[in-house]
Amino acid sequence: MSKKPSLAVVGATGAVGTVMLSILSERKDVWGEIRLIASARSAGKKLMCRGEELTVVALSPEAFDGIDVAMFDVPDEVSAEWGPIAASRGAVVVDNSGAFRMDADIPLVVPEVNPEQTKNRPRGIISNPNCTTLSMIVALGALHKEYGLKELVVSSYQAASGAGQSGIDALVAQISQVAGTEAGTNAGDVHNFVKDLGPFPAPLALNVIPWAGSLKADGYSSEELKVRNESRKILGLPNLKVSATCVRVPVITTHSLTVHAVFEKEPSRKAAQDILQNAAGVKLVDDPENHKFPTPADAVGTDPTWVGRVRKSIDDPMALEMFVCGDNLRKGAALNTAQIAELLAVEFTA
Repeated sequence: MSKKPSLAVVGATGAVGTVMLSILSERKDVWGEIRLIASARSAGKKLMCRGEELTVVALSPEAFDGIDVAMFDVPDEVSAEWGPIAASRGAVVVDNSGAFRMDADIPLVVPEVNPEQTKNRPRGIISNPNCTTLSMIVALGALHKEYGLKELVVSSYQAASGAGQSGIDALVAQISQVAGTEAGTNAGDVHNFVKDLGPFPAPLALNVIPWAGSLKADGYSSEELKVRNESRKILGLPNLKVSATCVRVPVITTHSLTVHAVFEKEPSRKAAQDILQNAAGVKLVDDPENHKFPTPADAVGTDPTWVGRVRKSIDDPMALEMFVCGDNLRKGAALNTAQIAELLAVEFTA
């Protein structure tokens, strides 16, 4: 029997790293040694993974010695510096940051959509897509294989956790501040009750904010351009027309999107539902007559992309409308990274 490959989790003490350790404990045991790596201030901390207490080691070049696969759950600048170092020490890097996503010689992989790209890694690095893109791309990939995707118009409804722990903390604090008040009614103003905006440009409690990310060209946000550019790369459609508007909503976890998808071949509602029902990584909940459709509260803590409200466009026979949800901390981050790493584990044991 082949020796199981070794795995490093870089950023093991962070929000996504914590979810990653939980996922590793739940999924099939394909790993030998699991080494936890974090900043020097976290070195020596003990964390549980697969029922075993592991000691965190400090990030250094030597920390990657003997490692076959290294999963990075750290900020862009840390990945940009340390990803190539890990690769130079012999590890295949699976990076969850935005540092390498649009590099032409680094694949952007979703295992249900383009698993073959894991073998195309000339720099020893594979990139994981943004959580907003991941919330919809598994469902769209399944439909694209059947009908050929031509155009996307999407609006996102992004959870506070997409802005990190500070986003969660800000929303929880704001909810406490407005609870039991008349904020948001004619008798009050939510701005008068919210004391701290946190990472958001406006109050998020009792509100929605038509902005996520940083300002880019022509009034678009970085999140909106990620949806466009990453969808093109994952699906292998460099000329795909994509229009995205990203909105932050007062939800702790799980991103949702409304999707208007135009195809080359005319879809039917029933056939599209059948495709989604049978697609790996998708859970179809689509019975509007009985008010059954996915919400973020259903998807949080789960692995699939949840899809509902599937219907043909009234004005375009080549288009479908749908609503999708995905836990932005699981499939949107840690789970997809773990799935990519598992594809690599198969290579090492073949």
